[in-house]
Amino acid sequence: MSVFGIGVAYGVATLLVMFSGMPIAFALGAVAVVFMGIYMPTASLDTVTQNVYEEMASITLLSIPLFILKGAAIGKSRAGQDLYSALHAWLHRVPGGLGVANVFACALFAAMAGSSPATCSAIGSAGIPEMRKRGYSGGFAAGIIAAGGTLGILLPPSITMILFAVAAEKSLGRLFLAGIGPGLLLVSLFGFYAVFRFRREYAAAEAIYKKGGPEAAILARDEYTLAERFSVLPRVIPFVLLLTGVMIALYGGYATPSETAGLGGLLALALIAAIYSVWRPSDLAPIMKSTIRESTMLMMIIGMSLLYSYVMSYLHISQSVAESIVAMHLPRWELLFAILVMVVVLGFFLPPVSIILMTAPIILPPLRAANFDIIWFGVVMTIVMEMGLIHPPVGLNIFVIRNVAPDIPLREVIWGTLPFVLLMMFAVLLLCLVPGISTGLPDLVMGPDGSR
Repeated sequence: MSVFGIGVAYGVATLLVMFSGMPIAFALGAVAVVFMGIYMPTASLDTVTQNVYEEMASITLLSIPLFILKGAAIGKSRAGQDLYSALHAWLHRVPGGLGVANVFACALFAAMAGSSPATCSAIGSAGIPEMRKRGYSGGFAAGIIAAGGTLGILLPPSITMILFAVAAEKSLGRLFLAGIGPGLLLVSLFGFYAVFRFRREYAAAEAIYKKGGPEAAILARDEYTLAERFSVLPRVIPFVLLLTGVMIALYGGYATPSETAGLGGLLALALIAAIYSVWRPSDLAPIMKSTIRESTMLMMIIGMSLLYSYVMSYLHISQSVAESIVAMHLPRWELLFAILVMVVVLGFFLPPVSIILMTAPIILPPLRAANFDIIWFGVVMTIVMEMGLIHPPVGLNIFVIRNVAPDIPLREVIWGTLPFVLLMMFAVLLLCLVPGISTGLPDLVMGPDGSR
């Protein structure tokens, strides 16, 4: 059979197995092993475990379970709720300050935890009930938390970016650094939208009240004294200092990403023990169970995805597809657009981890040939994958929100997230027009001749 035929069979088999409901890790591994048995030497089956081990034997990947430990320590304590309460106390005078506080809380928690679902769960469990109590519509409240949670895969330390750095063989520190500007851009866009949407809902409620209708909860104003504002800071500042210290250690060159992750995990455990008295075995058990469960799931997906990519490369599927894309001689921006559309479509069905490891061998060679900077592309691709976390049919954050706030209809949650998807599209467009947002280098995506 030709390489084209094998490639088509490989893709069709993958889709069929995934739609059967089999977990992603086992689906990718099963397809890879079957095609190894059919098209590769029989002896290759004896090396499956060795191949998986060698592909995963990366010091960079070691940081994943350690960052997950740090996130679990914070997520399983009251740190998320305290962070949210502190921001609300200081931003309550801003129109829509509660919504803006939730955006900032999501951003800070995402930077500490590195996980989108964990951010949605931790901040949403406190933020959504408070917004609903103060008159925010269900879709608006759900959209803020779902979109804010996506920042977990963009702001460092991002597990998704760790995997992209491994797949692209690029500097993890530089990739983390490149994500800060776009992350702050999205935080700003989400915050401005929260103010805009609040003003609309406030104006509608005020108009009804002036016509003799009931006074909606959104018209009420919270008041905090200066003493109350400062009283909420002692429990929050240590975690902010933890985040700052971890970033200084990483970007200052004092520690490797794995050492930084280990340091962050140990300090997070120490902080929750000191601040929340979480030190007994019974208290630590949920943290350790969550860390082991999520780490095992992710590492299984990573290992099987790498085996899947190895088989695809051995059978020359990825090389042939990449060569075909290059042979089309698409203008560089049309090439980028086509690849990003493909990522969006994959986001309907697959998590970011699988998208990166399955597509990297195919899309990176044409992008390099078109003189795109791979670090810059990693940031853009991450934002596009963020959209997949909040758009149907398989938006993971949507279902996390449904678990946190089951009283909000799924239809409202989906409509509430769509404006944030549009804001992410706008951010991608800005990054294409002003690439320096991600790195400070205005010529980052220009070719050798200076053209775009």
